[in-house]
Amino acid sequence: MKKNTRTETEMVMAATVTASQAEESSSEEERYWIGLDLGDKESTYCVLDRVGEVASRGKVKMREGELKRTFGGYRGSQLAVETGTHWLWISQLISQMGVEVVVANARKVHLITKSRKKNDAQDAETLARLLKADRKLLSPIVHRSPEAQQDLLRIRARAQAVKVRTEMIKAVQGLAKSVGMRLRHGDADNRGVDQVENWEPELAEILRPALSLIEVCTLTIQTYNEQIEKNSAEKYPETQRLTQVYGVGTLTATAVVLTLDDKTRFKQSRQLGPYLGLTRAQRQSSSSDPQLGISKEGDSYLRTLLVQSAQVLLSERAPDSELKRFGQRIARSDQAQAGMLSDKERRKRKKVAVVAVARKLAVLLHRLWVTGEDYDPFYAAKRQQPGGKAA
Repeated sequence: MKKNTRTETEMVMAATVTASQAEESSSEEERYWIGLDLGDKESTYCVLDRVGEVASRGKVKMREGELKRTFGGYRGSQLAVETGTHWLWISQLISQMGVEVVVANARKVHLITKSRKKNDAQDAETLARLLKADRKLLSPIVHRSPEAQQDLLRIRARAQAVKVRTEMIKAVQGLAKSVGMRLRHGDADNRGVDQVENWEPELAEILRPALSLIEVCTLTIQTYNEQIEKNSAEKYPETQRLTQVYGVGTLTATAVVLTLDDKTRFKQSRQLGPYLGLTRAQRQSSSSDPQLGISKEGDSYLRTLLVQSAQVLLSERAPDSELKRFGQRIARSDQAQAGMLSDKERRKRKKVAVVAVARKLAVLLHRLWVTGEDYDPFYAAKRQQPGGKAA
């Protein structure tokens, strides 16, 4: 009779390994890759199994109960959605079911946006296949914390109020000009019904409701400003350091902190330029490398705020600083100083200077946030002095 040479310990270890392999195999078989093409009332989904075959597909209503019933059984799987109106609450809800959610940057998934065969079912399947192949193909975005997202909504709502007021002011100005009248020049905050007090009664009666709407928008903006100031002081004290830079107010500083959410997301502050679309786009191929404008990637509203801050920083009344000198060197080239550039070319150089300063401003604000240092308008110049450190 052949003696069994395996010890009890070896047998236990072998059984453990076998059980572990079986568990991994079972887990692999139960894992799925899901693409969800979001709609307003209902969405289309496609589920791929581990060999890339379509396991199921269909539509689901955009209701919490329906979504839970549809995706609740896919714990441990992955699901891809595109950025859009509903992605935030959808991703939060499905993540609670144990499904990993990857949010694709809709502007960069060209297999969908530029497809010549585009429909909801095809888009859902494309999302699933890209997710299964390599999630980097989806250019996934980083989720903000729920608190930061909620506070950012206040800034977005204010932006919409400003947009509505601007459109109403332009509309009223156009209507007044059509009958030979003009509104008084002044700040947008001072536009109101008093501007038509001395007008003909019939014309004043027509425009007074529109001017009242402008006043309501102004009050709404002021309310949001107060809320943002209070919220920033209580919850985001780091914004006070960013507002040391001339031209950067609480609104811009808070938008930077809330949009980025995590200051450690970027290994280097200079990565903010490409992230916010403030660097040149590229379309290089072989010997062809055309000079394009900025890419305009990332958050468009934060980019707008930074450009506005750069314009203030480059204004005549702004104090001297390295950033201002940097912008002036770009705007005032040798040809421009010699008067060899046309007015159009000079305006173009000024726009280039503003964008360049906005890019450097983004880098500076992130650096101040990360290091916790106070702002020094001549930091680089002092670093070049003997001793190598700014005072």
